[in-house]
Amino acid sequence: MRISVVRGSLVVLGVGLILAMVLALLLGSTSGGSDARTDLAQSAPTTTVPPAPEPVEPSKAVELPARPNVVVVMADDMRVDDLAFAPNLRSLVAEQGVTFENSFSPYPLCCPARASFLTGQYAHNHKVLWHDPPFGYGSFDDSRTLATSLQNAGYRTGFIGKYLNRYGLDRSKVTGEPSHSYVPNGWTDWRGAVENPGGAGFHGQTYDYFDTPFNVNGVIDNRYAGVYQSAVIGDFSVDMARSFAGTADPFFMYVNYVAPHHGEPGEPDDPDGITHADGTPVRVPTPARPDWVKGRYDDLIDRPSGVARTGEMVEYDVTDKPPSVQRRARALAEDALIALRDATRQRAESIHVMDLHIARLVKELKRSGEWDETVFAFTSDNGMIIGEHGLTMTKVRAYEPSLRVPLLITGPGLREEQKRYDPVSTVDLAATILDLADADTPYPGDGVSRLDSLVTGDRGWTTPIVTEALHTSDGGDDPAFRDRRSTIGIRVSQYSYTRYRDGTGELYDLVADPRQDQNVYASAEYAAVRAALDRLWTRVRSCRAASCVPSLPGRLAADAGQNEANTVAYWEEILGAYGWHD
Repeated sequence: MRISVVRGSLVVLGVGLILAMVLALLLGSTSGGSDARTDLAQSAPTTTVPPAPEPVEPSKAVELPARPNVVVVMADDMRVDDLAFAPNLRSLVAEQGVTFENSFSPYPLCCPARASFLTGQYAHNHKVLWHDPPFGYGSFDDSRTLATSLQNAGYRTGFIGKYLNRYGLDRSKVTGEPSHSYVPNGWTDWRGAVENPGGAGFHGQTYDYFDTPFNVNGVIDNRYAGVYQSAVIGDFSVDMARSFAGTADPFFMYVNYVAPHHGEPGEPDDPDGITHADGTPVRVPTPARPDWVKGRYDDLIDRPSGVARTGEMVEYDVTDKPPSVQRRARALAEDALIALRDATRQRAESIHVMDLHIARLVKELKRSGEWDETVFAFTSDNGMIIGEHGLTMTKVRAYEPSLRVPLLITGPGLREEQKRYDPVSTVDLAATILDLADADTPYPGDGVSRLDSLVTGDRGWTTPIVTEALHTSDGGDDPAFRDRRSTIGIRVSQYSYTRYRDGTGELYDLVADPRQDQNVYASAEYAAVRAALDRLWTRVRSCRAASCVPSLPGRLAADAGQNEANTVAYWEEILGAYGWHD
């Protein structure tokens, strides 16, 4: 169902927010569902839930074009706090648009996450469950995607940069032919970086920052040896925006940077030969960068992203964590801490370069006059753990630094700095874009459009986000797991809940414990909360379409004010422990 925002006419934000508040109060009075503090106090008496702040009513009206241009820029492996190294994104988008404070990648791994954005489906439905065979690009049916839906709705569509892992290596699932020269359906202008299968007559590959080949509308463009990849993607994005400008039909651009994902070539200052105190090797992958940016953040970054401001690990005791985490966690030795600090610096430098080229794209959209008709979004495919919980560099796991991704959106009528606290996932973002364009979904979508939240204000956290992954536990025969996934979880306003195939689990009260230091999965105090989450888990573990967004029971839901309070408390604690700025 599409939302009721009337495009091309004025929508008064204050009225929408007031109606939402009144509705929440009415529902709370009839079902008891909105009084989260009373409900939670009964089930988890040790939790102190922060009071809801006074709602701030937006004062301006929003006028959306009937069919706006949509530009989505996606980074790779970028944490939310990495925005500290993107001054242009902060000034051009965050300070002139909307920041979603609760944005998540439900399967925090490149290939499944990107397939979810393109299909609007969770990974257990689109079946891209990892990046290596039998998964990866070779398992992706891209005959119908966001692009085909938007093209059918009258949009010109453009793709730039990284597609799915192994695009170029694996054969197309659609044609059965080699994919390095394959252009997926639905794209008016295709400029995709390709991984090199060998023997195809070109050099370089997607993860070589200084030698990236591109499939440009079916022909390999191999002219970029020695040119930094982010600059090529920046050039492509400016050129495509210029070519799309000035005609009657709207356009959609999907621009994908590899930064800050690790990539070749190796550099003299890369961490190498690092071990833990017990001799266990530490792999600390880094992105290559141009010389001119090296050292830019050395004064600011004096530790890894996931290590406290004091230089100490926030969590030493991981005996409450599942066995698969305990086996990987270590009290980080000095060499490992230095290596992770250096990786954080290199990632920041690659982000800084990407940020400059994103600014070039914004400048071109303004120059052509298309900015006034464009909804512009920035996000990442997933986050990254860098030191939290005694882990080094990893993602996939359902911890907040891995699940959370930046999401900044600006557009006509949204050019003032605002925050939204409603949840939004990768599949929700796809649904929102289709809603903006008044386009049909390529498949029955597993998410929900957040256009109402974007335009008229928060509604509250009333539906779950499903999290999932492979290779996060060793074996196990829990009969509730019916496929190859090793973890399936649920994220709601106050709780993060994950069940593992081996029968273990994790439950965190993110109001009492934002850093996820204390797993209360087996706690008697949280038995009622866990029971409610178990019931919900059974409903959504293999959900499809509308069954993925059931209304949360009162124990797990949070109205707009309470959800904002939960989120503000979360970020105050996290930034206090890890933040780069006071």
